[in-house]
Order: sequence, then structure tokens, then C-alpha cells
Amino acid sequence: MFFLARLRAIPAYCLLFLSLVHAREDSLFTSSVTYCEPPETLLIQQFDVAYFSANQSVVFNISAASVEANVYVNANLLLNVYGMNPVNVTLDLCEILGGALCPLPKYNFVGSDSISLPESLGVLDKIPKIAFHIPDLEGFAQLVLTEVGTGDVKACVQATLSNGWSTHQPAVEWATGGLALAALISAAWQSVSPEAIAPSRLLDLLYLYQTIASTSFLSLNYPSTYRAFTLNFAWAMGLFSTSSPSSLQTSINHMRHLTGGRLADATSSSAVSLVNRKLSPYNAPNSQFIATPPIIPRALEFDLSSFANFSTTSHQSSSQVFKALAVDSGAQGEVQTVTSSSSNVLQAGIPIYVNSIHIATANAFMTVLLCTLILFGIALGMFVLGYAVLMCQRVIRSDLHLPLRTYRFWICSWIFRLGIVVFPPITTFAFYQWTLKDSWLSILLSIIAFLITVSLVTYPTFVTCRLARSDSSQALYSKSEHLTLFGPFYVQYRTPRFYFFIIILVASFLKSFFTAFAKASGEVQIIAMVIIEGVVVTLHCLLRPHNTRGGDIFSTFLAIIRLVCTGLMIAFVERLNVAPIPRVAIGLVAAVIFSVAVIVTAINLAFHSGIGRIWSFRGYNTSNTSGSASESMLEKGKISNSNSSEHIGRPVNPTPEQSLPLNSHFLQPYPVSPTETVEQPSVYTRDSGTITVGSLMPRRWSFSPLNSPTNSSQAHEPSSYSSHSTNMISGSSSVPLPPPTHLP
Repeated sequence: MFFLARLRAIPAYCLLFLSLVHAREDSLFTSSVTYCEPPETLLIQQFDVAYFSANQSVVFNISAASVEANVYVNANLLLNVYGMNPVNVTLDLCEILGGALCPLPKYNFVGSDSISLPESLGVLDKIPKIAFHIPDLEGFAQLVLTEVGTGDVKACVQATLSNGWSTHQPAVEWATGGLALAALISAAWQSVSPEAIAPSRLLDLLYLYQTIASTSFLSLNYPSTYRAFTLNFAWAMGLFSTSSPSSLQTSINHMRHLTGGRLADATSSSAVSLVNRKLSPYNAPNSQFIATPPIIPRALEFDLSSFANFSTTSHQSSSQVFKALAVDSGAQGEVQTVTSSSSNVLQAGIPIYVNSIHIATANAFMTVLLCTLILFGIALGMFVLGYAVLMCQRVIRSDLHLPLRTYRFWICSWIFRLGIVVFPPITTFAFYQWTLKDSWLSILLSIIAFLITVSLVTYPTFVTCRLARSDSSQALYSKSEHLTLFGPFYVQYRTPRFYFFIIILVASFLKSFFTAFAKASGEVQIIAMVIIEGVVVTLHCLLRPHNTRGGDIFSTFLAIIRLVCTGLMIAFVERLNVAPIPRVAIGLVAAVIFSVAVIVTAINLAFHSGIGRIWSFRGYNTSNTSGSASESMLEKGKISNSNSSEHIGRPVNPTPEQSLPLNSHFLQPYPVSPTETVEQPSVYTRDSGTITVGSLMPRRWSFSPLNSPTNSSQAHEPSSYSSHSTNMISGSSSVPLPPPTHLP
């Protein structure tokens, strides 16, 4: 009579081999539930099961019903963990529990409780300790009911498993966003100078974020842990994680359906339940389910029979346990049917990625577009606010025409920077929207957004190249207006290498192109990405485009990071059939490498944020104040002589403490007249009243004023000659010297 009440031990057993960490307690829970075959006998509304290793207990919350009478079935239990099947047994339900499950009784079951598992099962010994702590565990439990005699499948249920750890953490999203915001403030502050480095480093940081996120857009079999890691940077591509249901996504769905959209909306449950079964976390490429001949281990037969008289009444303790779990598996929504021929299966690449944050595949572009419009709206508001402040100052002062004009150029330069930032996401998702052929309005908006975004980067490129060709590349840096407007594209590069920004833009465009239009073949995508990144690294090494060696090292470092991590993803190609555990290890290595790159970029940003210059300026002010005080006291004659108690007032000795390199031309005597040439001896003696070049000077040196130059020399001498020569000539000689020249 109590079919499902006694059948509860079967799904519970499926979940005993993994763990969930909640409140620092090793445990396990179901993260999603789906039908792997259309349901005929068993209907499930909710299926939440958790295992706690501390007391070897199972907590469940199940709502199900048996709707067909006179059905004799066998139950197959399968556990898949990283492609391995540690449990795969088939139970003849007529031979257990005293035959209470033959035939299956029609029964509605709704209940939750906690079960203590017998020690004879040895469940704790079969679970590796690492399974309790490895992030984004890949495993699922499967229950298949097949009719005796015919072998027809009457029910097939799959439940993915999780241990509570994940590399996708809101704290990481906030930290990376905070770093970008701090870099933005520093860049805005320093961008008053067109040659500031901080704005360029801001673009490098955002491009790194976008690269990390876009590496999960390819049609590859990513391990769940790496895909979850890249979700931390989805916001950099304009994909902000939304709750389910979301008013924004609901509005986009409504718009699509009114304009010819027919693709599925985002699921309210976990996207993992709809993932193609060939991919992680299922890793089951051979068949939808696996059945074996009926076999019942004797130990299992005894233990199952001990549950025959279990009550289905819900207890308060188990209810509290599930509330404490927050049943991350709980809000599963409607249990959907996912088979090899289902149209709702999520394929590798963008579909799985965007649905993991509750964004439908067909909604991806519209989400990116709306986030881009919000970004430009915020920027426009800040620009208008700054303009209003300057206009108020202009009312008070009438000489602010130049600052207002400069401010307009500054606004335009930041609009171009925003164009560089949104160029990768807009091109990627606009291209992808064209491949979906869903909603004519979405396609039209994608074309408009694509043209506007491309114009924001192609127009400055055209103007810059035209100026460099008509005049010279040096004119790009000498014309202040052009440098202020279009400097964000090329100012960080050396004059002969001003064009290097075109290489970065073309590489970004090609990556977007292959991501969208080669989605049918992951091999083509990854080969193209490796070639593109390899070419960029090679050009960095050969051209060394940056103004400083540090800039070349930093940019080359980031390029090598992109190449290495892209190369590691070759292991994720489905045709290579790399085992799940090595793929997870490679994914973790790539995540660590990218994390190191983010840390290095953050350090570089801090170095160029201006904090060091502020600190140096403070130290300079302190030392300068001390020096000024000493000089002031010397001028007033208040420095005491160590050999005398009297105060001596004397000027500071102008003799430099360090010898300066002297130009040989500087030592030539200045002619008395333009036509007269004085031949300078190679060596002078002090007795003759001249100087000796290269010889050791006396400790004490007497100074005498120079003789005034002749009228002829004054005609050819700058007015500042006398003051400079007075500071440069020492001794009793009055030999005139040439005009002062710049000392290296």
C-alpha cells in the first residue's frame, strides 16, 4: 500500500556517494531533477535529497505519484561520478519489502524526513574525502523503472549532485567589479593628460575580464568548475546574473514573442538540468541510461527490508534541516523531460553559459544591448553634470572658454574608450543573434548596434591613419587636439608603432566572428583562437610597440597568458574524449593562471594609479621644506660653526658635490669677435690664471667675477649669458666662455 513511502530508500541510496558542505558540515544534495524519458507511471513534482556524513543520515523531501495500475517493474540504480559508475545495480521490486511493490500501487506521496543509514552499508568508506570539497562536483544519480517482461521504460529520473562548493562566487564578482571601478576613477582623474597610462591600463583590465568570460563561449566540453569560474566575469560582457523570474528577462521574452521569436525562454530552475548529457556534469556520451540484469546484493536486501515499516509523516526536525540547507536544489521549478531528441537541450558554448545565469539563449544580445545603453546613459549623466559645473563657473568667470573646449574633447575621448570596451560583447552577441534567426526586431537592433559600435572604433582608426600618412606619425603626438580626441587608441604605443591598436581590434573582431559563426565545430573555433592569440604574441615580441620596456613586458605577459589558457582548452574538444578528471584539472589550472593575471594587472594598476606619486610628492615636500629652512638660516647667518661659538653668516658654497660631464665644445674660449678665433691650449695651469681640465681641484676655491664681454661679443651673446657664466666659471681667470648649453 505504501509504494512510494518504501521506495524512498532507492533515490536516497543514489545520493550517498557525494557530499554537500553547508555550515561546515560534509553533506550532499540534489541540484536539479529531470525526466530522462517521458513519464508514464511515476510523476515527480519535487525531489530533494541530502546526505550528511557526520551521522550518515539522509534527509529527503519528495512529492510524487504513481498513476498507472497493475505495473510490475524492476528498478535500476545508477550513480555517475566524473564519468565513472561506482554504483549500477538492478533491483527486482517483487523480491524485496515482502512483495509490497508488486504491482506498483497507485499512490500520491508528499513527505519529508530523515533516515539514519545502517553501518553495514559502509557508505562513508566508499566516499573519497576530496568529494566533499572539490568545487562544482560532476555527478548524477539515475533511477529507471522498466516493466517486467517487456522491458519498456515506465519512469526515468536523473538528479544532478552538488557538494555546495563552487568557483562561481558573488564575492568574486563584487571584488572584480570594485577593482574595475577603482581603475575607472584613477583613469578619469589622470585622463586630463592625454599621455596618462592609467586609462590604458583600465582598458587592459576590462579586456582581460572579457577574455576570461569569452573563453567559455566556444562549443567545447568545459568542466563545470571552469565554466563556473568564468561566470564571475560575465558582467564584463554585459551579462549580469538575474534572479528567476526577472522582470528584465520577462520583458525581453514578451518583446521577442511579439516579433516572431519562437525560441525557448530561460528556465526557472537550474540550467544544469537541460545540459546535453554528453557534456559536464553528466559525462555520459554512450547512452541515456544504463540497465543491467536484475541482481540484488544480499547485504542490500537485508538493509532495505529494515525500512519496510517506515512512516511517511513529516517531522519538524527534517523540515528545519531543509530550511537550513536553503535547499540550493529546492527551487527546481517544473521537472522537465530531457532526452537525446528534445528541443530544449542546451548545447555547449553560449547557450549553457547564459542560461546558467538565467538568461535565455535568444535573450543574450538584448541583455547585452540594454546593459550597454545603461552604461552610456550613466556616462552621459556624468558628462552633463561636469559640463553644468563648468558652465556655472563660466558665469562667475568669463575666461573659461578654453577649459570648456578642452572638456568637450575629454568627453569625446571617453566616448571612444567606451566604444573600445563594448566592442567585443556587441560584436560577439550581434553575430550570434544573426545565427539564431529569432525575432526580427532583435535582429534589426543588433544590426544598428553593430554599425554604431564599429563606427566608434573605425572612424578614429581612419582619421589617425590618414593623418599619419598625409603628415607623419610624429604629427599624431604633436597635434594636441588629435591626441586628446583619439589618443586612447594609440597613445600608449611608440611613434613608429602607433598602428598596433589596429592589431588588437582586428584580433577581437576575428574572435567574435569565429565564436558566433563557427559554433557548429568546436575544433574550428579553438584552432582559430590559438592562431589569433599566437599571432598577437608574436607581434608583441617582434614589434615591442609600447613606449616603455615595462609596458612591453606587461602587454606581452597578458598576451602569453591568453595564448597559454586558450591552448589548454584544446583538451576540452569533445572528439578528443579526454577523461573528466584530467579535464577538471586542466580547467583548474587555467582558472589559476587567469587569476594570477588579474592579480598582476591589479598591482600594475595600483602602481600607475598615482598613489606612488602622491607619496613621493609628500616626501619631496618634507625634504624641500627642510632644505629651505636650512638655506634660510644660512642666509641669516644662524648656522653655528663647529669650531667656534660665534654665528657665521656666509653664502652656501655653490660648488657641486658631484662632478658633471662636460662638453668639449663647452670648454672652447668664446671669440672676442665673430671673425676672431682663439686657439685653446690643451692644458692650463693655475699659475696662469686658467683652469685645468681633468685635474684635481683644490679643496678651497676662490671666486671672482668675470670680465664683461666686449661689445662685439655682446652683439652675439644672449642676455642670460652673464648670469650663467658667473655660475660656471671659477678661479681667478677671466677667460670668457661660450653660451651655456644643455648638459646631458
